[in-house]
Amino acid sequence: MSQSFNQNQSTAVLEAVNNLIEVVAQLRSPEGGCPWDLKQTPETLIPYIIEEAYEVVDAIKRGNQKEIVEELGDLLLQVILQAQIAGEKQHFSLKEIAQGITEKLIRRHPHVFGNIEVETVEEVRKNWEEIKAKEKGETIEKTQLLSYKLSRYARSNPPLIAGMKMTEKAAEFGFEWDNIEQVWGKFHEELKEFEEAVETENKEHQKEELGDVLFTLINVARWYDLDPFEALQDTNQKFIKRLSLMEKFADRPLTDYNLEELDQFWDQAKKYLKEQKSS
Repeated sequence: MSQSFNQNQSTAVLEAVNNLIEVVAQLRSPEGGCPWDLKQTPETLIPYIIEEAYEVVDAIKRGNQKEIVEELGDLLLQVILQAQIAGEKQHFSLKEIAQGITEKLIRRHPHVFGNIEVETVEEVRKNWEEIKAKEKGETIEKTQLLSYKLSRYARSNPPLIAGMKMTEKAAEFGFEWDNIEQVWGKFHEELKEFEEAVETENKEHQKEELGDVLFTLINVARWYDLDPFEALQDTNQKFIKRLSLMEKFADRPLTDYNLEELDQFWDQAKKYLKEQKSS
């Protein structure tokens, strides 16, 4: 343990975490607990884990320290809730979670906690991958397979980011078009197949073709060195800003206006933001 993390700090942190554990336990108590918390299962909490993780990222990007603390607290709550529910079923507890990650960090940093010497970040990464493979009973040869690498991206990233990483890695292995015209050709091919699919009533087929369109569009973004994740995030924020301005321009709820009137507000908001950006 680092010397900088003194006994007083450690005691204060443990006390704060214990208080949170006790509050969550009370919320989950059959006697006097919260009906909402009592209804939750590990599966029903999945959307909240994802939501809170994204809110942490957003707070960090904006550099708002107060919000970072709050959002990290919300994310920590999800960890405590999962541990509480698992503990009620005697599966595992927060103790196993903390012990597991501590032991993993020590195992995977032999250059810090052992006698291995490294000089570069690349050496650290290589050691990490070798130790990780050994822990999972896998060979280094298996971890170098393209399918293995892509499956890791799909498991550990949101679909849009996973798609980008997968196409980049596949290109490194030779799965690549010769020029951008071929990429655009593939996109238009997939778009046509999607248009044909939506004319049918087969939702699974429609979903499959929509996925192909999105995956190919990610490839288009890669060829132009654009980040589709950031692009969509920016568009989402732009949409919110325009709607917010529309609500300011309007003198009554937006639902009271017809589509033509809403279009006028939309154009007004779009023009205003464009002028603000250029000024």
